Amino acid sequence: MAPETASPLPSPPPSSPVGAERTADPVVGAAARAAGGAARHRVLKFGGSSLRGPERLRKVIEIVEAERALGPLHVVVSAIGDTTDALLEAIAAASAADGEATGPRAAVARIAQAALDSAGAIADPAARAALAQRVATTLAPLERLLQGVALVGECGPGPRDQVLSFGERLSVEVVVAALEAAGLPARGVDARAWVVTDDRFGDARVQWGETARRLGALGRQWWPDERRGVVHVHTGFLGATADGRTTTLGRNGSDYTAALLARGLDAAEVTVWTDVSGVMTADPDLVDEAYPVPRLSYREALELAGLGLRMFHPRTMVPLLESGVPLRIRNTLRPRDAGTLVDTSGALDADRPTCVTSLEGMALIDVEGSQRSEGARIGPRVSEALRVPVWLEVGAPRGNGIAVVVAAADAAAACAAIERELAAELARGEVAPPRVSAPVTLVTLVAEAMGQAVNVAGRFFGALGTIGVNVRAAAQGASSRAILCVVDAADTAASVRAVHAAFNLAREQVNLLVLGHGTVGGQLLAQITSERARLRATSDLDLRLAGLVDRRSALLDVEGIDPGRALERLAEGAGHRPDDLLPLLDALARLPVPVLVDCTAAEGMEALYEAALARGIHIVAANKKPLALPLPARDRLLAAVRRAHRGYRYETTVGAGLPVIETLKNLVRTGDRVHLVEGSLSGTLGFLANAVAAGQPLSAAVREAHARGYTEPHPREDLLGLDAARKALILARELGLRLDLADVEVTPFVAPELLGHDDLPSFFAALEEADGRFAAQVEALRADGKVLRYLARVVLDGEGGPRVSVGPVGVPADHPATRLRGTEAFVAFTTERYAEHPLVVQGPGAGGAVTAAGVLADVLALSQGLRGR
Repeated sequence: MAPETASPLPSPPPSSPVGAERTADPVVGAAARAAGGAARHRVLKFGGSSLRGPERLRKVIEIVEAERALGPLHVVVSAIGDTTDALLEAIAAASAADGEATGPRAAVARIAQAALDSAGAIADPAARAALAQRVATTLAPLERLLQGVALVGECGPGPRDQVLSFGERLSVEVVVAALEAAGLPARGVDARAWVVTDDRFGDARVQWGETARRLGALGRQWWPDERRGVVHVHTGFLGATADGRTTTLGRNGSDYTAALLARGLDAAEVTVWTDVSGVMTADPDLVDEAYPVPRLSYREALELAGLGLRMFHPRTMVPLLESGVPLRIRNTLRPRDAGTLVDTSGALDADRPTCVTSLEGMALIDVEGSQRSEGARIGPRVSEALRVPVWLEVGAPRGNGIAVVVAAADAAAACAAIERELAAELARGEVAPPRVSAPVTLVTLVAEAMGQAVNVAGRFFGALGTIGVNVRAAAQGASSRAILCVVDAADTAASVRAVHAAFNLAREQVNLLVLGHGTVGGQLLAQITSERARLRATSDLDLRLAGLVDRRSALLDVEGIDPGRALERLAEGAGHRPDDLLPLLDALARLPVPVLVDCTAAEGMEALYEAALARGIHIVAANKKPLALPLPARDRLLAAVRRAHRGYRYETTVGAGLPVIETLKNLVRTGDRVHLVEGSLSGTLGFLANAVAAGQPLSAAVREAHARGYTEPHPREDLLGLDAARKALILARELGLRLDLADVEVTPFVAPELLGHDDLPSFFAALEEADGRFAAQVEALRADGKVLRYLARVVLDGEGGPRVSVGPVGVPADHPATRLRGTEAFVAFTTERYAEHPLVVQGPGAGGAVTAAGVLADVLALSQGLRGR
């Protein structure tokens, strides 16, 4: 009986209705149908990791019990755990033993113990004892074989395959015993009885005709057992020559055995049980959001096999493709997961690529001929000369050069072969010596329907170009199922993540390191907290707070920080020194879509920006000071942005949450000519102008603005007009004007002598003394029919050339600035197209909430740009 804790497992989703597409072998299929009537066999394959230890073996027994209820069942097993490695070590120990038997005997004992450890899944002591005896009997010939190897001091290919066969043979004994102990009748089958191969030991080729004949005969013998519910457990990986010599089938040999058995039995499906829940959309070590691909076509699986994906091997896929038997990859530890189904039709969604693969540890070899070498057929000759596996080959026009990708370990041998083949051309200087770039990675997007979709290549290379990855070589397969490129090894993770995100294969993860948690930074944390769930649901965006920095401490957590608890965690002191943020940048750079968010008004941030850009980190800033630097420093910063191919968004430096900079950029991009920019750029000064115009004393208005968070930490920064001057300078520079802050004509909002106090109490006391004089000035403007406003003007066509100024002015009643209320700001663009009626942008121009919203909008715009949406 099965263990009481076992529960029936749901059957996997039904296979695709391949129907007439199935091309079962006419000989074996007919024999199977004659022996079994209408019954359809099912084949399960369990890898060595699925059999390691008692807990996993119990899972296997539960799976077999559930699957057995669906019809005749055959199971194929690999060697348990690391048994094959242990056998290889035993061969090495025996070869070096100089006739001593101690080493081989100890190796056999370790292999036996691994089998008995897994057999802990068997509850009955008598059954375990019987299995221990069978294990000893099975391994007795192995010990004698290794003793023979020790005597001669070497192990040839044939004996090596004999030694390795004991791994799978031992697995069959353990699995059969465990099934019988659970009340499930089982019988072991040595696949050497039906898998007939040539004598290429270690990588034998199956002779299908004789294999099919033997399977047909055995199928008729197995059927009476199957009708009684007996499960046949086959050794994977093994075969035998026609005269009975043991062979092995090479990499993925057990999967190949299962595919051959499924083809021969005309099975309904073959399921490979392993330790992952299917073929992943990308390497999970590189992409946290990678997930199993629900469905693949046989051709896609072959493409992936050709790209080195270890889960598939071309030889495994060919029998299934020829017979139409579906293959499913499922997880032994998560048996309710549907896994990946591989069949004739594959995925039905024509717009969704399959997955992104990354073949690392490669070398790119480039051979280029001169004009004098035309006709020398350099490309074809190099291709023919290479005796190592070539993963990608890109030829130059007219065969005058070639680039190939080989394993880095094969690069020296490949170069030597090229130099031998082209020795004469090299000696005459007609061909440059081979250039090797290593290590590099081959990144590939695979999709059955790629050939029917438009702009796949554009999106693929656009995703890489957006993040500044240098593509060293590229190609698209003739089948249109794959597009490949070569990138530097250092760009592997970023490249895979970018392509994965560009094709919407997963939710995009964006990681923020926020500098400052004052008025703007604190509001940003609150908005991230409130918006994260909605962004996941509506935009497939996973917005993560990776770090937070203030003047006293710094915190970074690569797993993400709860924004609602960020201040609490920062206060706990479990962080870094804020004066050395480079280690934080290094950690941030290794996360998907890293963004440095500057919510401070600090000086000298340009150096940190450049360090971040050099590490591939994007910048979003509300800090206007780096953009108002002297021209050489500002030019150096923007050059770093261009060089890094990273985003630098700074919309909130001028209009808080208003789209002032983006509007100006769009005017310029579309060829409009700007004549005048005029506006109230400081929401703070706009608030003060409205307050004093309504009769509030100057000092009281400034106190209220400071209390509401509208001003800089010291309100003097706003009243001096320098904040507005920097904003005007940023706009002027966006228009191409080569100006510095000293070129801006600045008139403070109040008399300069009131602004010399560093401490706030003295500062406010001085303002109180000036309340009367300031009120008189406001009243004089009112008597003249004007309203006080603090305006910036960028004049491009004035006499004497461009001019930028900021200062308090009285404006007439019909001026757009008179409509402003509270902290509202406005900018009016007078252009060639907007000459009679200027284009006006107006709205709240100060406040933590609106500025934080603008910062968040910049982050979202940046992420959408990276995804090409």
